[in-house]
Amino acid sequence: MKKIALFMLATFFGLSFVQAQGDFKAGIHAGLPIGDAGDFATFAIAIDLGYLFDVSDEFQVGPTAGYSHSFGDEIGGFEVDDVQFLPIAAAGRFSVSDEFSLGADLGYAIGISDGNDGGFYYAPKAAYSVSELMDIVLAYRGVALDGGSWDIISLGVEFNLN
Repeated sequence: MKKIALFMLATFFGLSFVQAQGDFKAGIHAGLPIGDAGDFATFAIAIDLGYLFDVSDEFQVGPTAGYSHSFGDEIGGFEVDDVQFLPIAAAGRFSVSDEFSLGADLGYAIGISDGNDGGFYYAPKAAYSVSELMDIVLAYRGVALDGGSWDIISLGVEFNLN
């Protein structure tokens, strides 16, 4: 698992030096587990790294990867283990205006914690641009699992590192 994570980090740092029109982005988010996840976890954090290429003035696509950590709850006197995922996805963003954009990440979330096999990853997002360097992002992050899903509503900041 460490090899996959190191490979992904090396790939994204390598992409940041590519001479193409695009944006290298990094984000940090806080979230609340909902649905099935809300029964077992109390709080979540997530980080994202991505490189978005300009397809047109309004549309960007590219690879993204991240890390999601949900903190386990105490149920009936028993501690529930934390749940971690490593999502690897394709990202798309559409600029509705200069300040507002909509997008989605679609891919696979590798389960890192014990007993976590991972699953299909989806994350629709809405972003408000505070400045050239920073966006505020609201997202619904979901992982489709066998027999359920792991869903989080998150709010965070995303930095343009160009």
